[in-house]
Amino acid sequence: MLTSIAGRSVIVTGGSKGIGKGIAKVFAKNGAKVLVVSRTLSDAEATAEEIKAAGGTASGIAADVTKLDDTQAMAEAAQSRHGGLDVLCANAGIFPQGTIEELSPEDWDQVLDTNLKGTFLSLKACLPGLKASDQGRVVITSSITGPVTGFPGWTHYGASKAGQLGFLRTACLELAKYKITVNAVLPGNIKTEGLIALGEEYLQSMAQSIPLKALGEVEDIGYAALFLASKEAAYITGQTIIVDGGQILLESLDALK
Repeated sequence: MLTSIAGRSVIVTGGSKGIGKGIAKVFAKNGAKVLVVSRTLSDAEATAEEIKAAGGTASGIAADVTKLDDTQAMAEAAQSRHGGLDVLCANAGIFPQGTIEELSPEDWDQVLDTNLKGTFLSLKACLPGLKASDQGRVVITSSITGPVTGFPGWTHYGASKAGQLGFLRTACLELAKYKITVNAVLPGNIKTEGLIALGEEYLQSMAQSIPLKALGEVEDIGYAALFLASKEAAYITGQTIIVDGGQILLESLDALK
């Protein structure tokens, strides 16, 4: 058990559903004080209530990560409510599908603004609090899509996720003098609400291309983020962890026969 997370103040953007909700629950289960961030206050507060009902410490706030004023208010809320700021989990992201032919410039900007600019603005706003911590950590939720793999309809998403890794490799150098680490988790196919809604047959078909023969759970990403945020991971920065059940290792599905 990573006991160094207990009592730490953690922000999880996009924390009301999917992977973000899994991250928030894992941190709270391990004793962190979690600020759940969502564009919709009722969603953020609902997840915070679930965490509190399970014995954890959490509160919710509405913030749009594409707006600096919102991210600054988010950072200030974590410090005032939870006594400081130790960890930023920059998880907020969107992934509407659209081919190059279909995408408008506005579609492209919306994804890059949320996924990439949102990561920058979240870290910028949280930096004063992280600098004041003796365990400043930034954990970015990227993806295998973009940095490692591709998928039709996700050029904008893939570009944003690859861009996050370019961002972290310089951010970690700038923040090293403050003993703040910056790392990323790259999820593969994770069982979120959106995928579950597509039905069990769809989930099973996706699992066939994964060596472990199952989609990941949101908690799998949460535990990877938890490790990177821990005191035990203090000497790790500028790195990525792929959490995909071995999916990217295949040359073809014949490898699973």
